[in-house]
Amino acid sequence: MNASRGEQSGPFRVGDRVQLTGPKGRMHTITLEPGQMFHSHKGLIAHDDLIGLPDGSVVANQVGIEYLALRPLLSDFVMSMPRGAAIVYPKDAAQILAQADIFPGATVVEAGVGSGALSLWLLRAIGANGRLHSFERRDDFAEVARGNVATFHGAVPENWSIGLGDLAEVLPETVDDGSVDRVVLDMLAPWECLDAVSAALKPGGVLLCYIATATQLSRVAEAIRATGEYTEPQSSETMVRGWHVQGLAVRPDHRMIAHTGFLITARRLAPDTVLPELKRRPSKTEFSAEDVEAWTPGALGERQVSDKSLRKRVRAAGAAARKAGSTSPADETSPSDSDG
Repeated sequence: MNASRGEQSGPFRVGDRVQLTGPKGRMHTITLEPGQMFHSHKGLIAHDDLIGLPDGSVVANQVGIEYLALRPLLSDFVMSMPRGAAIVYPKDAAQILAQADIFPGATVVEAGVGSGALSLWLLRAIGANGRLHSFERRDDFAEVARGNVATFHGAVPENWSIGLGDLAEVLPETVDDGSVDRVVLDMLAPWECLDAVSAALKPGGVLLCYIATATQLSRVAEAIRATGEYTEPQSSETMVRGWHVQGLAVRPDHRMIAHTGFLITARRLAPDTVLPELKRRPSKTEFSAEDVEAWTPGALGERQVSDKSLRKRVRAAGAAARKAGSTSPADETSPSDSDG
């Protein structure tokens, strides 16, 4: 069995996954086997022609069409792997690793596992000395994740396990209290698992929730506060916009990866610790002169028109109205005339 394919470098070897990019940018991923051929409508490439070449080589098929050969990045793999559930996009996975402070040797709990995309990022970050406990309610999703992780690594990593069932029920049966460094929750109702998560986390450990909607964000934030066992939760979202850069043609791409989910993080307090009350600006029932000034039209950027200019515009408007026939002597009645 090869070492983790996500960590290989050097010349292409038998069993390596190789990404072939054609002249129009279309990508094909193959697993190198002696005597096998890569088939496309543009021709054939022998696997033997790739084995032994350095990563980043160009190889031509039998009709001379050239392909760039590279080992796929983890981001390439997760975007193209089979999906049982929606994946955590690389932009969010990167933020999860940073905001949850996933480190080599960490013991991490993940729920749910989905298609295994985040599991792959977590496994890379914790290294061989870390431990990842993943949990999933659906058996079919767990199987897809297990297959994807095994495909990327060449086998199911020994430091990874998938537990089936409700996290609130199975987590206490899997880990000891106070033994987990980080918990990452990607589920519809993370607030339902807070008791079990709080028991599993070490003091100072990080809880991170990945959630899709603003209503979920509000509810989980209030649930975290209500436990009294965490620091004040912090929330964010990440948007990525690519740029087209070719010569002097420099502009934003027409499409971007915008909202995919919210991240909310908090740290576990030590037992019996009471979080100091945050100093917040008191709500105001009266406005000061500074408050009023801050909301004046001028302060908000409204353009002021001079009296002279305004009179001129009034005359112009009246003239235009008269020209259009909207007023006549018969229309110009006094209040006493109209009353009776």
